[in-house]
Amino acid sequence: MRIPAKPLNEYPWYLRPFFWNQRRKYGAVLDSALLWARAPRLFLGVATLYGMIDRRSSPIEPALRSLITVRVSQINHCPFCVDLNSATLMRRGASQEKAQALADWRESGLFSDRERIALDYAEAMTASQSGVDDTLMAQLRQHFDEDAIIELTGLIAFQNMSSKFNAALGVPAQRFCAFPADVSTGAEYERKG
Repeated sequence: MRIPAKPLNEYPWYLRPFFWNQRRKYGAVLDSALLWARAPRLFLGVATLYGMIDRRSSPIEPALRSLITVRVSQINHCPFCVDLNSATLMRRGASQEKAQALADWRESGLFSDRERIALDYAEAMTASQSGVDDTLMAQLRQHFDEDAIIELTGLIAFQNMSSKFNAALGVPAQRFCAFPADVSTGAEYERKG
Protein backbone atom coordinates (compact mmCIF):
# COMPACT_ATOMS: atom_id res chain seq x y z
CA MET A 1 0.00 0.00 0.00
CA ARG A 2 1.21 3.47 -0.80
CA ILE A 3 0.16 4.76 2.64
CA PRO A 4 0.50 2.30 5.51
CA ALA A 5 -2.30 1.39 7.87
CA LYS A 6 -1.84 2.27 11.52
CA PRO A 7 -1.68 -0.43 14.19
CA LEU A 8 -5.23 -1.38 15.23
CA ASN A 9 -4.82 0.04 18.73
CA GLU A 10 -4.21 3.52 17.26
CA TYR A 11 -7.70 3.81 15.73
CA PRO A 12 -10.50 5.42 17.77
CA TRP A 13 -12.42 3.03 20.01
CA TYR A 14 -15.70 3.66 18.18
CA LEU A 15 -14.29 2.13 14.96
CA ARG A 16 -13.35 -1.15 16.63
CA PRO A 17 -16.85 -2.67 16.23
CA PHE A 18 -16.51 -2.18 12.45
CA PHE A 19 -13.17 -4.01 12.50
CA TRP A 20 -14.62 -6.77 14.70
CA ASN A 21 -17.49 -7.22 12.24
CA GLN A 22 -15.07 -7.41 9.29
CA ARG A 23 -13.07 -10.12 11.06
CA ARG A 24 -16.28 -12.04 11.71
CA LYS A 25 -17.54 -11.64 8.12
CA TYR A 26 -14.30 -11.95 6.12
CA GLY A 27 -11.84 -13.53 8.53
CA ALA A 28 -9.66 -10.40 8.53
CA VAL A 29 -9.85 -6.64 8.89
CA LEU A 30 -9.98 -5.12 5.41
CA ASP A 31 -6.83 -3.24 4.42
CA SER A 32 -9.02 -0.71 2.64
CA ALA A 33 -11.00 -0.03 5.83
CA LEU A 34 -7.78 0.61 7.72
CA LEU A 35 -6.89 3.32 5.21
CA TRP A 36 -10.35 4.92 5.21
CA ALA A 37 -10.26 4.80 9.03
CA ARG A 38 -7.20 7.05 9.13
CA ALA A 39 -9.89 9.72 8.64
CA PRO A 40 -12.47 8.37 11.14
CA ARG A 41 -15.38 10.66 10.19
CA LEU A 42 -14.86 9.92 6.52
CA PHE A 43 -14.77 6.20 7.31
CA LEU A 44 -18.07 6.43 9.24
CA GLY A 45 -19.71 8.24 6.33
CA VAL A 46 -18.47 5.72 3.78
CA ALA A 47 -19.47 2.76 5.97
CA THR A 48 -22.95 4.21 6.49
CA LEU A 49 -23.42 4.88 2.78
CA TYR A 50 -22.30 1.36 1.88
CA GLY A 51 -24.72 -0.08 4.43
CA MET A 52 -27.59 1.80 2.80
CA ILE A 53 -26.60 0.68 -0.70
CA ASP A 54 -26.01 -3.00 0.12
CA ARG A 55 -29.12 -3.59 2.22
CA ARG A 56 -31.53 -6.51 2.05
CA SER A 57 -34.45 -4.34 0.92
CA SER A 58 -32.63 -2.99 -2.15
CA PRO A 59 -34.60 -3.39 -5.38
CA ILE A 60 -31.38 -4.67 -6.99
CA GLU A 61 -30.86 -8.34 -6.16
CA PRO A 62 -27.66 -9.21 -4.24
CA ALA A 63 -26.00 -11.23 -7.01
CA LEU A 64 -26.54 -8.42 -9.54
CA ARG A 65 -25.14 -5.87 -7.08
CA SER A 66 -22.03 -8.02 -6.82
CA LEU A 67 -21.72 -8.47 -10.60
CA ILE A 68 -21.77 -4.69 -10.93
CA THR A 69 -19.19 -4.10 -8.19
CA VAL A 70 -16.79 -6.64 -9.67
CA ARG A 71 -17.10 -5.18 -13.17
CA VAL A 72 -16.56 -1.59 -12.00
CA SER A 73 -13.57 -2.79 -9.97
CA GLN A 74 -12.10 -4.49 -13.02
CA ILE A 75 -12.43 -1.35 -15.12
CA ASN A 76 -10.80 0.73 -12.37
CA HIS A 77 -7.93 -1.75 -11.96
CA CYS A 78 -8.54 -2.41 -8.27
CA PRO A 79 -7.24 -5.87 -7.31
CA PHE A 80 -8.51 -5.51 -3.72
CA CYS A 81 -12.04 -4.71 -4.91
CA VAL A 82 -12.08 -7.45 -7.56
CA ASP A 83 -10.92 -9.96 -4.95
CA LEU A 84 -13.38 -9.00 -2.21
CA ASN A 85 -16.34 -8.42 -4.53
CA SER A 86 -15.69 -11.66 -6.45
CA ALA A 87 -15.74 -13.60 -3.17
CA THR A 88 -19.03 -11.89 -2.29
CA LEU A 89 -20.40 -12.69 -5.76
CA MET A 90 -19.59 -16.37 -5.27
CA ARG A 91 -21.25 -16.37 -1.81
CA ARG A 92 -24.32 -14.85 -3.43
CA GLY A 93 -24.70 -17.83 -5.73
CA ALA A 94 -22.78 -17.05 -8.92
CA SER A 95 -20.70 -19.82 -10.41
CA GLN A 96 -16.95 -19.49 -10.68
CA GLU A 97 -17.41 -19.76 -14.45
CA LYS A 98 -19.70 -16.72 -14.47
CA ALA A 99 -17.39 -14.73 -12.20
CA GLN A 100 -14.44 -15.47 -14.45
CA ALA A 101 -16.42 -14.59 -17.60
CA LEU A 102 -17.37 -11.17 -16.24
CA ALA A 103 -14.48 -9.27 -17.86
CA ASP A 104 -15.75 -10.54 -21.24
CA TRP A 105 -19.47 -10.58 -20.43
CA ARG A 106 -20.50 -9.32 -23.88
CA GLU A 107 -19.14 -12.48 -25.50
CA SER A 108 -20.54 -14.83 -22.85
CA GLY A 109 -23.92 -16.55 -22.88
CA LEU A 110 -23.94 -16.76 -19.07
CA PHE A 111 -25.59 -13.39 -18.43
CA SER A 112 -29.31 -12.55 -18.52
CA ASP A 113 -30.69 -9.54 -20.42
CA ARG A 114 -31.24 -7.73 -17.09
CA GLU A 115 -27.62 -8.37 -16.08
CA ARG A 116 -26.35 -7.29 -19.50
CA ILE A 117 -28.10 -3.92 -19.48
CA ALA A 118 -26.99 -3.27 -15.88
CA LEU A 119 -23.39 -4.12 -16.85
CA ASP A 120 -23.62 -1.88 -19.92
CA TYR A 121 -24.89 0.94 -17.70
CA ALA A 122 -22.08 0.34 -15.19
CA GLU A 123 -19.50 0.52 -17.96
CA ALA A 124 -21.03 3.68 -19.43
CA MET A 125 -21.02 5.39 -16.02
CA THR A 126 -17.48 4.25 -15.23
CA ALA A 127 -15.89 5.20 -18.54
CA SER A 128 -16.28 8.96 -18.80
CA GLN A 129 -15.37 8.92 -22.51
CA SER A 130 -18.62 7.14 -23.40
CA GLY A 131 -21.15 8.20 -20.78
CA VAL A 132 -24.85 7.40 -20.54
CA ASP A 133 -27.08 8.35 -23.44
CA ASP A 134 -30.86 8.33 -23.92
CA THR A 135 -30.79 5.03 -25.82
CA LEU A 136 -29.06 3.27 -22.95
CA MET A 137 -31.48 4.82 -20.45
CA ALA A 138 -34.45 3.60 -22.51
CA GLN A 139 -32.99 0.07 -22.55
CA LEU A 140 -32.41 0.26 -18.80
CA ARG A 141 -36.06 1.24 -18.24
CA GLN A 142 -37.14 -2.02 -19.91
CA HIS A 143 -35.64 -3.97 -16.98
CA PHE A 144 -35.67 -1.55 -14.02
CA ASP A 145 -38.21 0.88 -12.62
CA GLU A 146 -37.15 4.44 -11.78
CA ASP A 147 -36.43 3.71 -8.11
CA ALA A 148 -34.27 0.73 -9.07
CA ILE A 149 -32.37 2.90 -11.57
CA ILE A 150 -31.62 5.37 -8.76
CA GLU A 151 -30.36 2.50 -6.58
CA LEU A 152 -28.30 1.05 -9.43
CA THR A 153 -26.80 4.45 -10.18
CA GLY A 154 -25.89 4.95 -6.51
CA LEU A 155 -24.27 1.51 -6.35
CA ILE A 156 -22.18 2.15 -9.47
CA ALA A 157 -21.15 5.62 -8.27
CA PHE A 158 -20.17 4.25 -4.84
CA GLN A 159 -18.13 1.41 -6.36
CA ASN A 160 -16.35 3.87 -8.62
CA MET A 161 -15.38 5.96 -5.59
CA SER A 162 -14.30 2.93 -3.60
CA SER A 163 -12.30 1.21 -6.33
CA LYS A 164 -10.59 4.43 -7.41
CA PHE A 165 -9.63 5.13 -3.77
CA ASN A 166 -8.19 1.64 -3.33
CA ALA A 167 -6.44 1.53 -6.71
CA ALA A 168 -4.82 4.94 -6.18
CA LEU A 169 -3.48 3.87 -2.77
CA GLY A 170 -2.29 0.49 -4.05
CA VAL A 171 -4.46 -1.66 -1.77
CA PRO A 172 -3.57 -5.25 -2.69
CA ALA A 173 -5.91 -8.23 -2.94
CA GLN A 174 -6.31 -10.02 0.38
CA ARG A 175 -7.03 -13.40 -1.23
CA PHE A 176 -10.70 -13.64 -0.29
CA CYS A 177 -11.60 -15.19 -3.65
CA ALA A 178 -10.74 -18.74 -4.62
CA PHE A 179 -9.40 -17.85 -8.07
CA PRO A 180 -6.51 -15.47 -8.85
CA ALA A 181 -7.38 -11.78 -9.25
CA ASP A 182 -5.43 -11.53 -12.50
CA VAL A 183 -7.83 -14.02 -14.10
CA SER A 184 -10.80 -11.82 -13.30
CA THR A 185 -9.15 -8.56 -14.32
CA GLY A 186 -7.46 -9.78 -17.48
CA ALA A 187 -9.61 -8.05 -20.08
CA GLU A 188 -9.10 -4.39 -20.78
CA TYR A 189 -12.25 -2.31 -20.84
CA GLU A 190 -13.59 -1.12 -24.15
CA ARG A 191 -17.24 -0.17 -24.51
CA LYS A 192 -18.81 -1.52 -27.65
CA GLY A 193 -22.15 -0.47 -29.01
